Amino acid sequence: MHAPTPPATKPAPKKRGRKAFWLKQLHTWHWVSSAISLIGLLLFAITGFTLNHAAEIEATPVVTEAKAQLPQNLLPAIAPNDTPDAKKPFPAEVRTWLETNLKTRASGEADWSADEIYLGKPRPGGDSWISIDRATGEVTTENTSRGWVSYLNDLHKGRNSGAVWKWFIDIFVLACMVFTLTGLVLLWLHSKHRKSTWPLVIAGLAIPAALAIFFIH
Repeated sequence: MHAPTPPATKPAPKKRGRKAFWLKQLHTWHWVSSAISLIGLLLFAITGFTLNHAAEIEATPVVTEAKAQLPQNLLPAIAPNDTPDAKKPFPAEVRTWLETNLKTRASGEADWSADEIYLGKPRPGGDSWISIDRATGEVTTENTSRGWVSYLNDLHKGRNSGAVWKWFIDIFVLACMVFTLTGLVLLWLHSKHRKSTWPLVIAGLAIPAALAIFFIH
């Protein structure tokens, strides 16, 4: 008689299954974060170049100026008085008149002094302002546009871009961190089959560090 054949054991232990699970998760998060940050990385790379060559890539500002006169019935709302300088919005009726007649936004905190009300409105790639003479009601407004390169450069720096863009940059930074950290772990997992992995990673750190130490003073 022959001894009974022992039952076959399962070839995949739990440890190997866990490794495969986490490797799949790493690839998934690396892929998702790269898809989310792809366009943003391209934008920041291009604007990094334009900022680095700002002197060579000059923009010619386009400035437009307009003048107007507040109607007599609105002059009491902005008439000079003895109150100290302050920051407050235009009166509602004055703001409505400005936005209707000058085709410009007049919301926000304006600077009120004894003889003038001034509202500055900086934005990415340009700025504008409104000035009202409190004694005469003369209105002067100016708008400056510095072009698309300046606009994108200001977005890169988060300059005058508001809270929504600030939140976008924070989320974008988080996606980039996930992308780079999962990439680092994937490099580590595959480095035994690619001997040049760590020399290249070290070079990516050493080259900019050496340039900063020896050439930037």
